[in-house]
Amino acid sequence: MPAKKATETAKPATPVAEKKPRVEVAKKTVKGAKGGDKKTKSRSDRAGLQFPVGRIHRLLHKGHYAERIGAGAPVYLAAVLEYLTAEVLELAGNAARDHKKARIVPRHIQLAVRNDEELNKLLAHITVPSGGVLPNILAPLLPKHSKQGEEGASQVV
Repeated sequence: MPAKKATETAKPATPVAEKKPRVEVAKKTVKGAKGGDKKTKSRSDRAGLQFPVGRIHRLLHKGHYAERIGAGAPVYLAAVLEYLTAEVLELAGNAARDHKKARIVPRHIQLAVRNDEELNKLLAHITVPSGGVLPNILAPLLPKHSKQGEEGASQVV
């Protein structure tokens, strides 16, 4: 019998685990009717909203507001909440800009809500913490001005 050559190597007794390439988790995809995979769209994306429709739907279920919740109800509620939030933020941003501030603080929200007739009516019973009050001085308490001189400058009497 011919002897084995020293150059041949025997297989190791225990298999060595090969390093597998790292597999990335694929995004959720849905098979399209006409072929290619499509990324799933959230209900907020489909409705063109920033507010979470799915979360609002879940909270409506958890709150036991009704036995059944329609599919359109959380979308509508999310849209209304998003609109009201955008309205308040826009007015509060204007109030912050009027006071030459870059950050919206509760005082700006209070001024925005109380100076807007409709929002003030909607949020009449709401207290904004650290919001303060609207500046309001009754007319009889203001100093009286009299016109004197050519320039028409007002002076305190």
